[in-house]
Amino acid sequence: MRHDKLERELNLLLLLTENHNFTVKDICDRMGISRRNLYYYLEFFRLAGFKVENNKPFYRIRKDSPFFRKLDETVHFTEDEAITLRRILDKTGDDSAQVQRLKHKLDKLYDLDILDNVELKEQQAHITRQLYDAIKGRQTVMLVGYSSPHSNTVSDRMVEPFLFMNGNREIRCYEVKSKMNKTFKLSRMQDVQLLDLLWSHEREHRQMFTDVFMFSGEQWLPIVLRMGRLSASVLREEYPQTERYMEPDGDNHWLLHMNVCSYVGIGRFVLGLYDDIEVLESNDFRDYLRQKVENMSKDRQQQLITH
Repeated sequence: MRHDKLERELNLLLLLTENHNFTVKDICDRMGISRRNLYYYLEFFRLAGFKVENNKPFYRIRKDSPFFRKLDETVHFTEDEAITLRRILDKTGDDSAQVQRLKHKLDKLYDLDILDNVELKEQQAHITRQLYDAIKGRQTVMLVGYSSPHSNTVSDRMVEPFLFMNGNREIRCYEVKSKMNKTFKLSRMQDVQLLDLLWSHEREHRQMFTDVFMFSGEQWLPIVLRMGRLSASVLREEYPQTERYMEPDGDNHWLLHMNVCSYVGIGRFVLGLYDDIEVLESNDFRDYLRQKVENMSKDRQQQLITH
């Protein structure tokens, strides 16, 4: 029935506008739909004027879509008002169920999660708000008096900020001068000035991801492993977060489907239990392992020769 289809479309809209990152599998599991139907809905949303954002492997709908802007103007608080309300609630010290529900509603309707866990001192609040406004408005900013321990300098940096990180203590930016994506600490900024310039390098923006092995990178590298009971148990014990990416494959084997930022962490694990693991994907990962084995063999031969 059309009514059921409309209800599913509205529920999908609500899911994609929450302040969470959902993969295609996450969305399909939650909505009970196929991948084909999901892509159909996403294309329908695009044609209807919604801004569907795909920061691989995650999907969401941007809240600056025209429909949401019109809705905000009529029935919602402005984001200025929502942020003010949230700060007032934080400062009351009231942990009642009513206050917690109100905070939860504000966090779901507005991007206030980027302000969580940031010490709201006046200057820090100002810096956070400027960066928040820049991300929402897709504006370039000047990081005034940024102190860099690497170069031992204090300088102004013109950047395009696009992602808060690490409990909102850091921000991912594209630096215009160096043409590189960098991560800056808010505590090292003296001030942030909004510039009358919109982003012009959005295609070069690269997020920084961190995998379960604590390696970071700008892109995800997919891998698929078929593991025996021993390797599956060891992986669960050493890295409990991998449990969600594992599924049974018969009585004594498990399949691991996951993304990593570097082959170093997962490669060390596979090489340590190589006789209990089969690499199903990817070819790049196989090449990495093959090269590591060859290098280790050469090193071993060289050690035998020198001794």
